[in-house]
Amino acid sequence: MALTINQIPLYTLNPVGQELIFTIEDTAVVGTYYNVKYVAEVHIAEDDIDLATSTAIGTFKTTPNNAGVGMFDFRPIAESYVSPDNQGALGSTYKGDAILHPLALIDKYSHNDSVRYIKIKFKVEGATTATAEVLEIDSEESVQYTLINGYLKHTDVQDRDSTGNFGFDTEIFQLQEITEGIFLTNAPFVQYANIEDYGTLSFMATPVVGNQADTTVDYIRIITYDSSDTPISTIDVDNLYANGGVTTWDSATKNQLLHFGCFPANLMWSTVFQAALSTLSYYTIEAYNSSGVKVSEIYRININCPTLKGYEPIRLTWLNQWGVWDYYTFKMKSTKSISTKGSTYNQLGGTWNESIYSPSGYKGGKKAFRVNATEKVVMNTDFVNQSEATWFEELVNSPEVYILEGYQSDPTNPLLSTYVTPVRLTTSNFTKKTVANDKLIQYTFEVEKSKTLRTQSV
Repeated sequence: MALTINQIPLYTLNPVGQELIFTIEDTAVVGTYYNVKYVAEVHIAEDDIDLATSTAIGTFKTTPNNAGVGMFDFRPIAESYVSPDNQGALGSTYKGDAILHPLALIDKYSHNDSVRYIKIKFKVEGATTATAEVLEIDSEESVQYTLINGYLKHTDVQDRDSTGNFGFDTEIFQLQEITEGIFLTNAPFVQYANIEDYGTLSFMATPVVGNQADTTVDYIRIITYDSSDTPISTIDVDNLYANGGVTTWDSATKNQLLHFGCFPANLMWSTVFQAALSTLSYYTIEAYNSSGVKVSEIYRININCPTLKGYEPIRLTWLNQWGVWDYYTFKMKSTKSISTKGSTYNQLGGTWNESIYSPSGYKGGKKAFRVNATEKVVMNTDFVNQSEATWFEELVNSPEVYILEGYQSDPTNPLLSTYVTPVRLTTSNFTKKTVANDKLIQYTFEVEKSKTLRTQSV
């Protein structure tokens, strides 16, 4: 019996945070050879993997279990090779310029640097006698799998086939004409934003099987509406390299997932969108393939009315379950507090290192050597529905949270470092509210700015 791969992930597109289980077996070798080991030569790369020329990132071995098979879980390994996209990729622009900029500020599209391929060459090795040299006896290759920087919740249902292969069905993220898929977010289909707000939606751009010359998304359509639900204008944003996207698809991982700047500030590049602002109430976002068939659900962005109480809006962005970014603007009451912590010393009250002693009024006593300030912000949502309440669970669980500033005028050759401020969510308890229990649903969150303000040292 030859070496066989008995168990594999059920789907070829997998969030890297789920178990990536492979089981291999060669009962003939296990029954007749000594010092038998199953070997996995793991390859992770940014383009199609050719095992004959690719360099392995590691080789891992296991002994046969009581059933004579070798089991591997590659999740701990693969997790080290994916990371979120924080910057716009080469080719994307900010206000028409190809300068280094935070991802949230992109004009149209951006490639990713978070997707990776994984492929494994399995081997079985053993020796003919107890003291003989251990040699490779047989090998078998896996298919290639695509990994995204996501994870599974305990409530996410995984499928299982008759042979025991299991995994999370990621077909909902495959934007194909046979189904209207979704973008890589658990956000509700209706969101709210201020005119100055930036933000992105991300989607898988893997082509439909049999149509490798093109991506599933040929363009994204923005339709603006006034308060009477009358369309104002339609803007089609072509998925082209000139727009930061993909003109002709190829297998590089950077093309597998694309980000699209879809919030009001991102769309200011369009004179058509700017012309609609005076009567704009909301707009919709939907993806189309090259045949003009809608391949995504419709997302709606409602424009917030200016608050009459003068509250300062605070927009947070956080890394969501699928490894990309979600956004929310807190437009109700917010408070900011500053706590300081510094070093002190006792200063002499006069001049002890001169020819004569002179007392000085500004000298002496306990002095601050350095003061470090930390700012905390407490913010409140408006009244929200239950779908938004469920969505906020990801904010509490997210390892990366930032305050995102809105549209503003920039100096010449701007650094753009002031748009994104890293924060730490200090709200440690989250009670999920429902209409049945709480009637009106509102949440309060507190964040602490991660960077300490260092003042002068004396």
